[in-house]
Amino acid sequence: MANNPYNLALRFLLEVLALVAVGYWGWSVGGGWLRYVLALVIPLVISILWATFRVASESPGGKAPVAVPGWARLLLESAVFAFAIWGLVDAGASLAAVVFAGVVLIHYLLSYDRVVSLLRG
Repeated sequence: MANNPYNLALRFLLEVLALVAVGYWGWSVGGGWLRYVLALVIPLVISILWATFRVASESPGGKAPVAVPGWARLLLESAVFAFAIWGLVDAGASLAAVVFAGVVLIHYLLSYDRVVSLLRG
């Protein structure tokens, strides 16, 4: 189920929404020029980490910029999604945080085969 086109599209959408949520958090906690820095730099750093630390089997051509074991990739993904959820709560968007967390949970339940594969290495 993890490679179903609809599930892959959902995963991509969740990744983009996580970056938007973190940017929203940065915007809401910052003031003045720091607001712009937090709203742009934190999502940029997260997207660079997301694209760099990959599992080779999930990368195009079987090559990852920095190959990591599956459990490390799962930990990185979980940390990004947890930060996005926390950021939404901290920024006062609790309902959005609950909805986002629910969709992330549903996605990982639907992708159980990918989760097991990442954990087994």
